[in-house]
Amino acid sequence: MRRERNYMPNFIFISPAFPGNYENFCVALKANGVNVLGIGDTPYDCLSPRLKSALTEYYRVENMENYDEMFRAVAFLSFHHGKIDYLESNNEYWLTQDARLREDFHITTGLQPKDMDLIKYKSKMKAGYEKAGIPCARYHLISDLTSAQNFIREVGYPVIVKPDCGVGANDTWKLTCEAELLDFFRHLPSIPYIMEEYVSGEICSYDAIVNSKGTPLFETGNITPISIMDCVNDHNSIKFYIVDQLAEDLKACGRTCLKAFKVRRRFVHLEFFRLLEDHPYLGKKGQIVGLEVNMRPSGGPTPDMINFAYNINCYQYYADMMIYDKLRHKTKTSPAFCVYVGRWKEHPYAHTHQEILEHWDKYLKVAEELPEVLAHGMGNYMYLARFESKEQMDTFCQYALEIKEPEVLPEIPVKKTTQVRKAAGAKRSSKISQKGSENS
Repeated sequence: MRRERNYMPNFIFISPAFPGNYENFCVALKANGVNVLGIGDTPYDCLSPRLKSALTEYYRVENMENYDEMFRAVAFLSFHHGKIDYLESNNEYWLTQDARLREDFHITTGLQPKDMDLIKYKSKMKAGYEKAGIPCARYHLISDLTSAQNFIREVGYPVIVKPDCGVGANDTWKLTCEAELLDFFRHLPSIPYIMEEYVSGEICSYDAIVNSKGTPLFETGNITPISIMDCVNDHNSIKFYIVDQLAEDLKACGRTCLKAFKVRRRFVHLEFFRLLEDHPYLGKKGQIVGLEVNMRPSGGPTPDMINFAYNINCYQYYADMMIYDKLRHKTKTSPAFCVYVGRWKEHPYAHTHQEILEHWDKYLKVAEELPEVLAHGMGNYMYLARFESKEQMDTFCQYALEIKEPEVLPEIPVKKTTQVRKAAGAKRSSKISQKGSENS
């Protein structure tokens, strides 16, 4: 929907205060002359002054999981402000609820319930990749142990198990042997799970802001050399980065997926593998393989990282796309790398937090301790840094993530005379012990 002259669209933003950086979407929409209305469970007094100024009205609910509450909130705002033109959360967790609210209030500028299966269920995403002509890992919808064993006989260990409809790498595990498989089935979750063959690949993404015609207005991507699954499950240190230039083959695959999944008017994050070795079913080393489709921005601080990397405001780009269907605030970019490094409190890093601040100060954009609600998947300490070259970035990552070598105490040489005395003493003790035994 294009903004008409003298018309102020009504835009309901779901959960504008969490995650914290999402208030930027509201600020950008407000700057475009939008009547921004918020619904969330954060008390109004806890909203930042900046967010309060961007919102015309805020309706607090006790529980965002309660659809009746959410329905009443939208109905209230609709009654007071007129027809709602847009309703978005840009959050994976609320996508299905967003779609249901749009349908119930006849909001046509976004995904509807009928669109959900293809983009929420990992098993059904496979059809979209097939349509796009992009290979993806073979899979099995978990039902019973025998069928799982048959699948593993076909693809071999290891295999990945994860919720068919899930968020991020939560509740995702790698099974490497029969014992782990049996243990998984002993504690089989009640929700549907999917099993996939393991793919040895580097995760890379295609991130785009796409208008109502399916045309990408802005494109970038990130690379995750370290498995997020292992970071979450094993508290491995975390590293991923925004690329300075999107690889052409990845750009082509991303654009093909936009068509196959009929992406319209969204900020999307499409994930792929780049094979690290030849695969008999998926292709040669270096080939792109489909992983997951996410109809929302990349999580955590990634939108801010995009801004740091390209010297742009992707929140404003999103607002321009939503209201004008084109970029009205386009800036000349000077692309660089922006990296995320996450550290855990329990690891003995070689360099302290303070040393990182002092040594890398001119490159750091953010350096802070994360709250517990975010630390689970992101690490206890977050560092965002911008670099002109990948070599610089790699040096920083090595410095920040280096583990301190365990201290080895030097062996103290023992004098021979002492050893002799000890040996003699041991013999005497032995004789005493024997005598004692005989006496008893």
